[in-house]
Amino acid sequence: MDYTRKKLRLGDVLLENKYITKEQLDEALKKQNGSGKKLGEVLVDEGYLKEGDIARAISKQMSLAYVDLKTVNINDDVVKLVPENILKKHVVFPYDYADGNIGVIKVAMADPMDAIAIDDISIITNLQIEIEVATSRQILLAIDRVFGQSGVNAALESFTRDRGIDVLDDDAIIENEDVTNSPIVVLVKEMIESAVRQRASDIHIEPTEKSVRVRFRIDGALHEKGTYSHKIMAALAARIKIIGGMDIAEKRKPQDGRITQVVDRLEYDIRVSILPTVFGEKVVMRLASKNAFTRDKSQLGLKADDLKKFDHIFKNPHGIVLVTGPTGSGKSTTLYTALSELNREEVNIITVEDPVEANINGINQVQVNTKADLTFASALRSILRQDPDIIMIGEIRDTETAEIAVQAAITGHLVVSTLHTNSAAGSITRLIDMGVEPYLISDAVVGVIAQRLVRKLCPACKDKRLATENEKRMLKRSTAENILIYEPVGCNQCDFTGYKGRIGVYEIMCMSTALKEIISREASSSEEIKAVAMKEGMKTLRDSAAEYVLEGTTSYEEMMRVSFEM
Repeated sequence: MDYTRKKLRLGDVLLENKYITKEQLDEALKKQNGSGKKLGEVLVDEGYLKEGDIARAISKQMSLAYVDLKTVNINDDVVKLVPENILKKHVVFPYDYADGNIGVIKVAMADPMDAIAIDDISIITNLQIEIEVATSRQILLAIDRVFGQSGVNAALESFTRDRGIDVLDDDAIIENEDVTNSPIVVLVKEMIESAVRQRASDIHIEPTEKSVRVRFRIDGALHEKGTYSHKIMAALAARIKIIGGMDIAEKRKPQDGRITQVVDRLEYDIRVSILPTVFGEKVVMRLASKNAFTRDKSQLGLKADDLKKFDHIFKNPHGIVLVTGPTGSGKSTTLYTALSELNREEVNIITVEDPVEANINGINQVQVNTKADLTFASALRSILRQDPDIIMIGEIRDTETAEIAVQAAITGHLVVSTLHTNSAAGSITRLIDMGVEPYLISDAVVGVIAQRLVRKLCPACKDKRLATENEKRMLKRSTAENILIYEPVGCNQCDFTGYKGRIGVYEIMCMSTALKEIISREASSSEEIKAVAMKEGMKTLRDSAAEYVLEGTTSYEEMMRVSFEM
C-alpha cells in the first residue's frame, strides 16, 4: 500500500489497526497541540502504546518490513558507510546488504517518510536503499554499540589535539579550559545515554596508572565498556562536577552531587559520588528513571501466594513493615511501590529519606540533612507532630531511630522501613541487637519482607540440561527424578551475557501469635524464629529462587548466588 500517496496520518493508521481507541487518539491530539511533540511521542509518553507498537503499525500500513535490531547480524562495513553524526541526526541505521546484493543496503528508520534522511543516505553511500522500520530507541542503541568506543576516542583526540598538549592536569583544566564548550560535554552526555539504553544502573569511571576504565553495571554485574587515555580524567571529573553541582577545585575530599538528564524523552535522576584515589578521582553515577520506582506490584516478581501475603501486610492500619536485603536488592522499589498503592486522598503519608530517590505526587518527602542536624531520628520526632497516618523511614540505622519507629507503630501509625540484614528472621534479631526490647518488637512488627534480585536467563539463547544429583538436592527434589534446568549461553539479544533483565525473589514473614511468643522471649535466635515462620508457610529465599530455576526463568548459579548463606 502506498502510504505517502494516500497521505494517511499516523492516528488513522493506529485506529485502523486497533492499536488505540478513538478516545485515546483524541486525548493524545489535545496534549500534542502546542507541545512541539510528534503524535507517536505523546502516545508513548501517555502509556497508550509502546514504541514497538507504533513501528509495527507503520510497517504494516506501508508494507515495509519491521526489524528488531537486537536479533539481526550487523555488518560493520555497511554501518560505517555513513558518519555517526548523520545516523544520529536522522535516527537511521544501515545494517547490511540486501540479500547479498552489494548495490542495495538495508536501512532501519524510525520515520520511513523522512525524505531528507533517505536522500542523504543515498547520496553519501551512492547505493540503493531498502527501507525497514525500527524503533528510535533500538536504532540509537545500535549506533552506540557500533560507534561507542570510536566516538569517544575521536572526541578525546580532538580535545587534546586542539590544545597541542600531551597531558592535562587538573589545574590546566580549571585555568585554561572552558569545559562547558569542549567535546567533554558531548562525551559525558553520550556516556549517560549509552548506559541508559543498555539498561545500566551505574556508571563507573575509574582512573588507573596509565588509562581510564569505564564500566557499566547491567543486571547487577559490571561490564567494561571502554578504556581511554588517562589524559582525559581531569576534564571528565571537572565536567561531571559542574553539572552535578559540586566544587570543581576540591580534589582531596569525597563529594556527592546530583544530575538530571533527559534520555529518549524520559527524565533520569543521576546520583554522583566522587572519591579521590591514588591515580585520580573515581566517579560513580547511579542512574534512576523518575518513574522506575513507582511500578505496579505485579511487576515486582511476586508469586500469587507471596502477593496475598504482601497485600495482607500492607493492609495493617498500624505496625512496622520491614523490607530487608543488601544494597541493590530492590528494597527502595518495593517500598515506593507499596507507598504508591497506599497513597490515597484521605491518608497523610510522610517519608524521611537519605536521599529522596523519587518524587511521588501526594506524598510529603523529607531529605535528611546532617549539616542542619536533620537526622532520621530528629526528622521522625517532627514528623510525629505532623498528624501522619503512614511513615516511611529510608533506613533504620541506629538505636534511636529504631526506638522511635517502634513507638510510632505502637501508637497507631503504619511505619515502613528498610534494614540491611540477610533474612526476614535476621531483621528481628538485628532490632534486638540495637537495644529494642523484644516484647516491643513482637507488639510492633507486622511483617518482614526479605528480598534479592536474580538475573533472568535470555529467552533467545538459554540452553537446557539435566540437573546433577547435588543440584537436585539443593533444589529439594528427589535424586531419582529427571529434572531439566537451564543455563546461560549468550547471543546478540543479551550482549553475550546469557542474561536479560532481573526479577525479585522474596521471603515474606507475616507476624502470627506463635511468632510473637517466640520473639518476646529474651534468648530467641534467628534460627528459632525462622523455623516457626517456615512451619507457618513462609518460603525462604532459596525456595523462591528454586521455583524460578525449575521454571527456567533463572539459572542454578543465580539461585546459589542470592541464597548462598541459606
